[in-house]
Amino acid sequence: MDFICLILLVSAGITDSGADKFDAVGPSAVMTVSGEDVILPCSMKPNISAVNMIVEWFRPDMKGSIVHLYKDHKDINTDQLQSYRGRTQVFKEELEKANTSLKLSRVQISDEGLYKCYIQSQSWSDDITVELRVEAVGSVPVITVDGFDGSGGLRLQCESKGWYPEPDLVWLNSEGVTLTSESPDTHRDDTDGFSVKHKITVYNTDTKYHCRVRMNHHMMEAEIIPSSKMFHSWRSSVILISVAVVLSVIAGILITVFVWKQRELQRKKQRIQREDQRIKNEDQRIQNEDQRIQNEDQRIHDEREPLRRTVESVTSLLRKHAVNVTLDADSAHPRLIVSHDGKQVRYEEKQHEGVKNEDTGQNNKFDTRLCVVGNEGFSSGCFYYEVQVKGADWWCVGVTRESAQRKGGFSLKHQDGYWTVGLSFGNYYADENLVLLYLSVKPERIGLFVDYEKGRVSFYDVKSMCHIHSFTDQSFTEKLYPVFYLFSSGPLIICSDIS
Repeated sequence: MDFICLILLVSAGITDSGADKFDAVGPSAVMTVSGEDVILPCSMKPNISAVNMIVEWFRPDMKGSIVHLYKDHKDINTDQLQSYRGRTQVFKEELEKANTSLKLSRVQISDEGLYKCYIQSQSWSDDITVELRVEAVGSVPVITVDGFDGSGGLRLQCESKGWYPEPDLVWLNSEGVTLTSESPDTHRDDTDGFSVKHKITVYNTDTKYHCRVRMNHHMMEAEIIPSSKMFHSWRSSVILISVAVVLSVIAGILITVFVWKQRELQRKKQRIQREDQRIKNEDQRIQNEDQRIQNEDQRIHDEREPLRRTVESVTSLLRKHAVNVTLDADSAHPRLIVSHDGKQVRYEEKQHEGVKNEDTGQNNKFDTRLCVVGNEGFSSGCFYYEVQVKGADWWCVGVTRESAQRKGGFSLKHQDGYWTVGLSFGNYYADENLVLLYLSVKPERIGLFVDYEKGRVSFYDVKSMCHIHSFTDQSFTEKLYPVFYLFSSGPLIICSDIS
């Protein structure tokens, strides 16, 4: 009987020790863009609670490499790497579901590398390694003239900054053929990425040359057409010398004439009369030219008047559908401050008092993306409102459907229920960087028009009433709410002067 009990106890111990076994699982690599938030996935199989376990994220390739430590039901980050302070978070409400993922905010180029997710229970442990890859889209290329070579060729320089990883810069002619560049110069900065600079020498005038910077699926391009005046400016010095010689000759002639005039006083009266007549003729010519300019100004005004009236009629038509939009402060991300009248939102780097990173229990509050929605929802007809974006340098405006995700990581794209245009890294885009917009004038006030039944969302520059972008052939089946994203010191202001 004692022997049977011993066997049962040993069997029970083996069963208990095996019940705590698990495997850490997750992807091998994650890609993101500098400045955005990213989630490094890590979870356990089978799905067992990690609430009572140790969850440690660290950089295996760095000294003192702790990125985030969860232990004894709380975050213990006293030994955390300085560069990650205030930027990491585990989803405590998800630990019960075996989700030990790490959220990293405001990703930097220096964050790229290997991250290890280590999970430890009382009797078992496992880990996985996730590689974080970071991309940064640089500035629009700038083409400058860098002088001339000995044979009269024009030297052009193209430069672009802020790329990561290192981009390719090529010169192309008007037919798309790659040109050989001179003295390529690439510089790497740990925080700002790569700066590239290439030079070429050209010999043809009135020909278009392109400078193209490409990295993976990102591309920026600039172009220049050298004019004959620019191309042959080295001849200017010869022309100036010739003009100086001519002026010297004229000066000599004038002196001779003056002496001659002194000797021929009897002819002075006749000369003065001729000069008076010439002045009268010149006055008449100036009057005729003034009249011609006035006529031309009137013609230009008459031609522009129909266009002005067209713009006013379009503006009036859109504003017939104007609605009163106010911001729902309860939906705002903790770093967004909504004004008392619900018409303005501004961003604060420091989270305002009374709001913690933990889930507040409000299902409509954004906890990851810096967003806020309007109080009013629309499920039929047309509606229109205007937003002042002047002074803000990182923003999105648009509409979102009522059931769209607001928690955790998601995109501001139409596939996720967000129809937006915005500005980031100095570039205008639609559908969160999927469509790059080339605007000749920087908008200060954005007008948004929605035709619910036709499935159309359109954006306009209110000042010039120029069309910016439209989402067409969409299918709306639930309420749409105005949505605003802000990561900038300047506020977004809902305009009240459009009715």
